[in-house]
Amino acid sequence: AGCGGPGLVWLHMAAELHPRSGKLIGLSNSNRTAQRNQPVQEFNHGLVLSREPLRDRDVFTVRIDKKVNSWSGSIEIGVTALDPAGLEFPSSATGLKGGSWIVSGCSVLKDSRSVLEEYGRDLDQLGEGDRVGIQRNGKGELHLWVNGQDCGTAASGLPSRLWAVVDLYGKCTQVTVVSCEPPPEMDGEEVEDEIVSTQAVSIMVSRAHSRPDKFPNNFDSNSSPAGSSGGVAGLGVAAGSMTTNDALLFHEKCGTLIKLSNNNKTGERRRPLDEFNNGVVMTNRPLRNNEMFEIRIDKLVDKWSGSIEIGVTTHNPNNLDYPATMTNLRSGTIMMSGCGILTNGKGTRREYCEFSLDELQEGDHIGLMRKATGALHFYINGIDQGVAANQTPGVVYGVVDLYGMAVKVTIVHNHNHSDRLRRNNAIMRALSPDVGRPRPALSLTPEPDVPDRLLFHLNCGQKAAIISDGRTALRPHATDDFNHGVVLSNRPLHSNEVFQVRIDKMVDKWAGSIEIGVTTHNPTYLQLPSTMTNLRSGTWMMTGNGVMHNGTTILDEYGHNLDRLKAGDTVGVVRKEDGSLHFFVNGVPQGPAAWNVPPSVYAVVDLYGQAAQATIMDDMADLPPLPDDSSEGPTAMSPGSPCSVSGATAANDLRFHQLHGTNAVITNGGRTALRQNCRSEFNDAIVILNRCLRDGELFEIVIQKMVDRWSGSIEAGVTAIRPEELEFPNTMTDIDYDTWMLSGTAIMQDGNTMRNNYGCDLDSLTTGSRIGMMRTATGDLHYFINGLDQGVACTGLPPEVYAVIDLYGQCVQVSITSSSGPLDNSLCTSNITEKSFPIHSPVAGVAHRLHSKHGKNVVLLGDGCQALRVDGYAHGIVFSAKELKTDEVFEVKINKVDDRWSGSLHVGLTTLQPPDLPSCPLSGLSPSLTQLRSKVTWVLAGSEVRRNGVLQRQNYGCSLDRLTVGNRVGVKRCSDDTMHILIDGEDMGPAATAVAKNVYAVLDLYGKVTAVSIVSSTLVEDSESVKAPSLSPDSCSEGEQDSTPVREVCHLRGSCFEPALVPTVMTFLENHGKNIQLSNQNLTAARVSSYNQGLLVTAQALPRQQLFQVCIDRLNPSWTSSLSLGVIGHSPDRLNFPSTACCLKRSVWLLQRDSVFHNSLKICENYGPNLDTCPEGTILGLLVDSSGCLHLFVNGMDQGVAAQDIPSPCYPLIDLYGQCEQVTIVTNHVSVVGGEREDMRCQGDMEKADMVDGIKESVCWTPPPEVNPNKTCEYQALCSRFKELLTLPDGYFNEDAKYNLCYCESCHKLRGDEAYYKRGEPPRDYALPFGWCRFALRIKTHCEVSNAFKKWHIAYHGTSVGSLRRILDHNQLLSAESSSIFSLSPVKTEGHGSYGEPEENSAPEREIPRVQLSPTMRYSGLEVFAPKVQFRDPRSLRCHQAQVGFQVCVRPGSYKVGPTSLGISEPLDPRFSNAEIEWITKEKGGTLLYGLLIRVE
Repeated sequence: AGCGGPGLVWLHMAAELHPRSGKLIGLSNSNRTAQRNQPVQEFNHGLVLSREPLRDRDVFTVRIDKKVNSWSGSIEIGVTALDPAGLEFPSSATGLKGGSWIVSGCSVLKDSRSVLEEYGRDLDQLGEGDRVGIQRNGKGELHLWVNGQDCGTAASGLPSRLWAVVDLYGKCTQVTVVSCEPPPEMDGEEVEDEIVSTQAVSIMVSRAHSRPDKFPNNFDSNSSPAGSSGGVAGLGVAAGSMTTNDALLFHEKCGTLIKLSNNNKTGERRRPLDEFNNGVVMTNRPLRNNEMFEIRIDKLVDKWSGSIEIGVTTHNPNNLDYPATMTNLRSGTIMMSGCGILTNGKGTRREYCEFSLDELQEGDHIGLMRKATGALHFYINGIDQGVAANQTPGVVYGVVDLYGMAVKVTIVHNHNHSDRLRRNNAIMRALSPDVGRPRPALSLTPEPDVPDRLLFHLNCGQKAAIISDGRTALRPHATDDFNHGVVLSNRPLHSNEVFQVRIDKMVDKWAGSIEIGVTTHNPTYLQLPSTMTNLRSGTWMMTGNGVMHNGTTILDEYGHNLDRLKAGDTVGVVRKEDGSLHFFVNGVPQGPAAWNVPPSVYAVVDLYGQAAQATIMDDMADLPPLPDDSSEGPTAMSPGSPCSVSGATAANDLRFHQLHGTNAVITNGGRTALRQNCRSEFNDAIVILNRCLRDGELFEIVIQKMVDRWSGSIEAGVTAIRPEELEFPNTMTDIDYDTWMLSGTAIMQDGNTMRNNYGCDLDSLTTGSRIGMMRTATGDLHYFINGLDQGVACTGLPPEVYAVIDLYGQCVQVSITSSSGPLDNSLCTSNITEKSFPIHSPVAGVAHRLHSKHGKNVVLLGDGCQALRVDGYAHGIVFSAKELKTDEVFEVKINKVDDRWSGSLHVGLTTLQPPDLPSCPLSGLSPSLTQLRSKVTWVLAGSEVRRNGVLQRQNYGCSLDRLTVGNRVGVKRCSDDTMHILIDGEDMGPAATAVAKNVYAVLDLYGKVTAVSIVSSTLVEDSESVKAPSLSPDSCSEGEQDSTPVREVCHLRGSCFEPALVPTVMTFLENHGKNIQLSNQNLTAARVSSYNQGLLVTAQALPRQQLFQVCIDRLNPSWTSSLSLGVIGHSPDRLNFPSTACCLKRSVWLLQRDSVFHNSLKICENYGPNLDTCPEGTILGLLVDSSGCLHLFVNGMDQGVAAQDIPSPCYPLIDLYGQCEQVTIVTNHVSVVGGEREDMRCQGDMEKADMVDGIKESVCWTPPPEVNPNKTCEYQALCSRFKELLTLPDGYFNEDAKYNLCYCESCHKLRGDEAYYKRGEPPRDYALPFGWCRFALRIKTHCEVSNAFKKWHIAYHGTSVGSLRRILDHNQLLSAESSSIFSLSPVKTEGHGSYGEPEENSAPEREIPRVQLSPTMRYSGLEVFAPKVQFRDPRSLRCHQAQVGFQVCVRPGSYKVGPTSLGISEPLDPRFSNAEIEWITKEKGGTLLYGLLIRVE
């Protein structure tokens, strides 16, 4: 008994835990229970050891008390020779060395290295209440015990003095020591029998559970648990052991390019730089319910687009004929591709999660699980992305497609500790900012006097180093590398704590410099990127003079440019208590950069480019005090701060707030808002302004995109609720306090309708419409539609209201316009206000004014800069205040139209002297300008030029009748005594000759145009020497024989296109995509391999108002798609080129196909021609005007504004993608594609030579040459092949192919065609035959016929293929009765042949045969008039359907206009009503065939 006492004490102490433990461990229950603190926030630092060394054969056993589901991995147990009394505890047990053996999952590690895989039970599968023990037996072998059963020998050759180790890792958060004693003795035979029994049960359980394709051939008694006497326990253990032996692997049958390794756990695609598919791998057995199938990306290549795809399939790999890509399978397959879900190869969820598989990096994890309910979930870096599909089939295999960039993956079993560590770190990175905050390490000798100094964390970028006790960070080899210099603070910033660094050292080798910001990521666990702006979560950085959030620019022009700083300068950052983020440069606050930044963020410094070394400035006495909001300058108004009318904030600081509805997305620097998933979601897309409106300030947005799927549309209004306090509802009209909204025509307050039938209907607005809101100084709310005040909507608004937009229903995308900003502080009670028509004078000088003498219905506003017709449709004549100087442009913009009236603005020059007129009102002045004949007056009305009311010229330029709100009209008298008209800045050429010298500009606000404002200025005296060159087109317009000239390199006078005086010579930069080869002194770029990696930028920045042009030299039809181009807002020297331009996401504006993208997000659709269809020889140009607007030019034609607020400097960017293989910079004047010689004259020029005092001589007029820029149009070639099949004689067709014209979408956009033109005397509208291809017919050349073409109207006639030859033989359209192919003479037949016209087109038997025509092919091209025939293309051997018709000239007066004879109620053409869409003629010789039309489907 005497010796038993000390033995009992030793046993008691051996069953305790050592008081020294991991820094997150708390001990209790006499040191028998250990608990990991912060179990949801931290997954490691949970190490505990036994108090005493183990005796041989003693099993140190613990019970799992608590687990959480947040992490990967669980309890780890083992032994170590290290004495805990002097041990420096690592973060996890697998970090122990110096003689340590640890069982982790199913693996055994010795000194952090794996020595045995697939051992014993999987510790990660144990639950609360399970018991785990560790033992060193008398032979020096290590054994694991689970629930009292020996798992066999794990290791041998162990030393005698060892401490037990338990790691409360991952899911395991609490354990209790239950014993430390030898196991009970068991008879050898019983053990052997139990093992056999257990194996048998295991096989039965496994077969019943999953029916795998293959079973293990043998069972190792060492890896199978010993049996237990309890049947239930034995069954459970056996099932568990089967899980380990039947681990998920890749099936040995796989894609043709796959190579398997690592015991079929790793799959790799061979020849990854040559092949991008045939990389499908599948699991060796079906997935079990709730079983995680997870892979790790081991290797990526950047040659291809697209990347890994993962999912499930019902197809058994043994029987499957593997496809090139899994998305080709059309049955039993669900795949995640990009960020969407594909079911049987078709997209079922376009935006499944916020992560895209194409953006994952090497080391990232992707997993999937089929739940017992049948729901399929995907996991990215351990984060559940939610339900991807419901009712997934019961038996599915996991499948991975190593597609595109993805080359190599490995299955993660979570048995490997390094895999679990990667995954848990990934989970840490993705969790909320509160996760990962460091906890002060426990210290035996605390030092309370040591301050909590802000230092750099030791975990830094690959090329960075920390010195001076953590105060200084540097890139030691700054001249060799420009990135991998990211450093973070060692702790989170306190609220209002300034983190400031001084730049110690700079190098001048690189572009770019220091970047600073904050991040929610804990530096301990962060896998540091090459640059901090690559992080896509929880990060705000100031870079250059902009601010980026999660890699996307949110502010373009924020503060001082960090790239211009020098050594000795300081930069700082602070997060204030209100959640706003502010930056400092040399102690000067730059204003708020972001809001709602979470607490506990770490400071970040990126020693990028020139920045080589920086030191933390922690001596706050030398720094300026933290300024209040009021001291932050005029641009520092917080979204939540009260607005001040007296503030000097710039008018363009209006942005959408970063808080918004769940389906809304804010882009384009806060200027654009869109609703994602617009065809599946119709609400939850509310956006609100970043600050409250000031009195008299106009907030205006333009509708950029709509869909026709929903009812209802945009809703707009104001609210007194601050954005931070607004709980965004489904729709804004759901809010029942402090909110005023316009919905349709109803004004609603707090969700209740106050009044109906307000002056406008938001549901009727279309793409391009503008909506504005203004709160007046008296508290009234006004709405503006397209710049026009709609009157008071409601009164009594509080002083501080925020504009709010609800992107509801059909409305998908809006952008803030440049018209937003302060107008006046009050509005008159009348709607006739200057505020409705803001003045824009882009030309330098003194703004033009209108004369005080004017028509009786005119009111002048804005000091004579605006004119408004207040009554009737006439008496709207106004004059310029002074005579026009030579070459001086007088220009106005249309502000308001009234569609109740016909006719439009008239403009011209007059010798009438307004000062000689009597005082206003001028009741004696002519009611319209065309009737003004007291003095010589030249006027353009519609498209007719008149002199003193006498017609001088028809079809001049673009008809003024087509103009609407926003269009500009100008007039000038040139030095050669000609009058020129300008439309939207484009000179239409000479309209009249022999114009007197002393003339005034005169306008008539006639018909629908009721308000204009002046946008031009007087010429300065010396402007003659620097004025822009006038337009001199080289070729005539496409011309539906309209004389609108093709726009060459447009330097438009009086607009924003003032040319640079000294053009910058542009060349391509040596830094470019890896498949690019430069030549011709860097003027020519060619892609020499593959279809991508063809990015180019220019070495020089693009000056404002200079046109940069490239010519497409070579196309390769083997590929699809073609080039894209745009501008990039930062230096290209620091650009790391991705595979395609669409991967660039920082300060990039890109024109691709017919859309505009900003930072990879689409901001505009249907812009310009489709770039994919541009043929070789096409000249594409980019121009940034003085207002910062980006324009695209195609063959010299301006396609309009593509994007706004382009920063300066910017660099042209070109992506030689797909078909486009070579381009060359155009350095001098190059004729447009299809243009004629430079001496070719337009119709306008030819007429000018024949004009005498405005009277045109009788000359023989022939149509001008027509331009078809798309010489390689596939559609035109297909129509030509069909025409050849018709075997029509060539003598009927014009020999000159340039008169043949294709009207497919690409061709007519490349030419810049309008949809409608006028022709004849009197002029009549007709529509271009969009979608058809015209083959010009031979026209007699004598003057009578040629003049007929000009004076007659244009119409269309649909017919059958069988009637073509007879019509051409007679050179006249034939009635239905005489067009049968069975009739060889023009006599009436009884019946119709197979190609005869439909019965509806037949005339009654007693009537004279008649011919049906229409001014639009939308009617004449109906199948009832133009039956479809099927043919096989001799080239492609594909079958198509074709229709035919004619374009004809019709003699005025020979036809009758009437309603459709088909009884169609739906409108066919917006320009022509169904009541006048059909023309009937019975006169022979009343029509003249001009062109054969063919349409192929």
